[in-house]
Amino acid sequence: MRCVRLRAASGVAIAAVLFLSTSLVTARQHAAPYTALRDGDVVRLRDTAHDVGLVIHPRTGNLAVEMTVKGVPVLHYPPAPADEGQRPRFAGIPFMAPWANRLDEPGFRFGGRHYVFNKELGNVRGDRPIHGLVTFAPWDVVEAKADASSSWLTSRLDFYRQPAWMAQFPFAHTIEVTYRLRDGAVEVVTRVMNLSAETMPLSIGFHPYLKVADAPRDEWTLSLAARSEWVLSPEKLPTGETRPLAARFSDLQRIPLRGLDLDDVYGDLARGADGNAVMTLQGRKQRLDVTLGPNYRAVVVYAPAREPAYVCIEPMTGITNAFNLADRGVYKDLQTIPAGGRWEERFSIRPFGF
Repeated sequence: MRCVRLRAASGVAIAAVLFLSTSLVTARQHAAPYTALRDGDVVRLRDTAHDVGLVIHPRTGNLAVEMTVKGVPVLHYPPAPADEGQRPRFAGIPFMAPWANRLDEPGFRFGGRHYVFNKELGNVRGDRPIHGLVTFAPWDVVEAKADASSSWLTSRLDFYRQPAWMAQFPFAHTIEVTYRLRDGAVEVVTRVMNLSAETMPLSIGFHPYLKVADAPRDEWTLSLAARSEWVLSPEKLPTGETRPLAARFSDLQRIPLRGLDLDDVYGDLARGADGNAVMTLQGRKQRLDVTLGPNYRAVVVYAPAREPAYVCIEPMTGITNAFNLADRGVYKDLQTIPAGGRWEERFSIRPFGF
């Protein structure tokens, strides 16, 4: 009788395991393919089929602080030291506006005018201001949604509502950014609406901190879809001179990072038939493709040897110090938005080999 009972109990246990396994498979099959969850000031996007997640903080610069692929983080966003508390970090995917990277003076020139910054306002520091005015500004959520094909967050920054920003960059405008997860990749679409009565110069960009986890930095390689690099001064400002990138790297499709300390500005991007330029960070098998749309005319690559954890491949509408170099006639590719006009472009980060 005892053996019969044991066999019966074992049969019940096996049936329970089979039932639970079947239920889990069924649950996965019926799970929403994409989700967008808002938790206070945090928005979490998810692509269930490809196991990709994205975490954004709209009220802190609309900063994407985490992207995971099958549980592996591909954005560098270290915890703040204890003495810094909860202060936000320049990591993840920061947005830079109304100028990206450095200016060569505390002001800029456009349209025959010289706009001098008011340092007493406290939002511009140093003689070579860097990364604009809005890095950690609070954005307003327009919508956080998901459907059968993607999940997305759209946020808006009304630049024109901030007197201290307008005092430094007096072009009324609004910026909208949509982070979208679709088919295993994150796409970032930016729209700038010029509300002012005059043409507005444009020199914005993003600063994604990227990493792969299957190899140390010395084994990472870069693929750069660019034909030229801008010669830089010791202050990392373009001098106006360019040189062929192929003269520096023999194989632009596979540039070893071992021993390299990069903080460089590249132009004349090599594009496919679709107008896009693709840059790649490669580990052993893991790979991140960064695809820049046609209106991203330049890219900055920041890969400091002293920081082995990341490489920044930065989509830029123009080169560093674009406003002032264009005013001098040195830079011919400064983009502008006419009064009442709109600018839009996208870039994406697509993982492989995870």
